Amino acid sequence: MVGRRSALRLALAAMVTLGLARTARAAPAVKVEVWKDPSCGCCEGWVRHMRDAGFNVTVREVADVRPVKAASGVPEALWSCHTAVVDGYVVEGHVPAADVRRLLAERPRAKGLSAPGMPPSSPGMDIQGTPYEVVAFGAPEADWVWARH
Repeated sequence: MVGRRSALRLALAAMVTLGLARTARAAPAVKVEVWKDPSCGCCEGWVRHMRDAGFNVTVREVADVRPVKAASGVPEALWSCHTAVVDGYVVEGHVPAADVRRLLAERPRAKGLSAPGMPPSSPGMDIQGTPYEVVAFGAPEADWVWARH
């Protein structure tokens, strides 16, 4: 009888584990909406980076991204080549997927994150060796360095 109970417990544990694994896999990917110039290759590199990280990315190609940046409240000093919106936050430029995941987990009182300019070492640019910072902006208190890479 003990053997049967052990086998039953193992079978039940396997069923529960399998059910949890299916539930985890079925979780929808976080949606990212990106506005970019149609001819920008580095933006496509960042889109690939985000998709590879499991995000569900939709691309909106526009001739001029500046109005999107302005309407999204990105300070001009923090502009980059593309602008994205992720679960209510603005993500400006080549911000790493890990920083976006942290943003969504911590949910700070900020408008979003920016990798100002086009840092050569950032995702999509992929030229190693140049340190850069990701800035959290639009907080009531002040902007701050979110991450250093």
